[in-house]
Amino acid sequence: MFAIWILVFREVLEAAMMVSIVAAATRGVTARWRWIGAGLLLGVAGAALVAASAGRLAEAMSGMGQEWFNASVLLAATAMIGWHVVWMARHGRALAADAGRFGDDVSHGRRPLTALMIVVALAVLREGSEVVLFGYGMVAGGSGSTDLITGGLLGLFSGIAIGVAMYAGLLRIPMRHFFRATNGLLILLAAGLGAAAAGFLAQADVLPTLANPLWNTSWLLADDAWLGRAMHALVGYTAQPSGMQLVFYVSIVALLAGGARIAAPRGDTARAVPAASPTT
Repeated sequence: MFAIWILVFREVLEAAMMVSIVAAATRGVTARWRWIGAGLLLGVAGAALVAASAGRLAEAMSGMGQEWFNASVLLAATAMIGWHVVWMARHGRALAADAGRFGDDVSHGRRPLTALMIVVALAVLREGSEVVLFGYGMVAGGSGSTDLITGGLLGLFSGIAIGVAMYAGLLRIPMRHFFRATNGLLILLAAGLGAAAAGFLAQADVLPTLANPLWNTSWLLADDAWLGRAMHALVGYTAQPSGMQLVFYVSIVALLAGGARIAAPRGDTARAVPAASPTT
């Protein structure tokens, strides 16, 4: 549940940031909330279509063998999380600045209000589609449907709450440290999903185990314990990992941490949330 909450919270917050920045920059524009609301509805509808398509694709792929199917979903989710971490390290600050400039263009009549709807819809669709893929990856990794629903709802409401607080001007804090912390958690989560995929591929005799198990910490924290399940979902903890799983885990952490560090603009400063006064 914790891992799902972090994923959904991060994605919803990013979409909420875009909406709050655009809304703040267009305050005073007649009927702006009508177009922003339409964009939100279109984005959610698009994400729902992606979820439906993903479900049909999963059913079509289910005949390839459970190990192959689970590994494919996990590796796809790992790649998506990795791309997301590196891309946001490079473009996140510029994305927020571009949203502010776009809002100013709409406010001064240089762009039509329909463009406001399109930008909001694309932001929600992008983040919603990533949530769909991440959710499938978490289920393939062993998360239950109850954890998925509970964590998803917590992430949705907490992300929306912070987005509303940003728009109201209640949060005038730099987001640099927040995004660094969540990026670190996402890297560990991606590494855990990749290690789980390596375990499934080893079961299918596609990869060697190298050593199985490499160690056994069941005496300290068992996989079926509540904390063990939480740590498995959050950072990929396994009481009896194979050598290949450790190779995957360490390699993914090194690759994503290094990629994010290289991608981050030199002299990058805090991502400040634009001050926005409450208005309708």
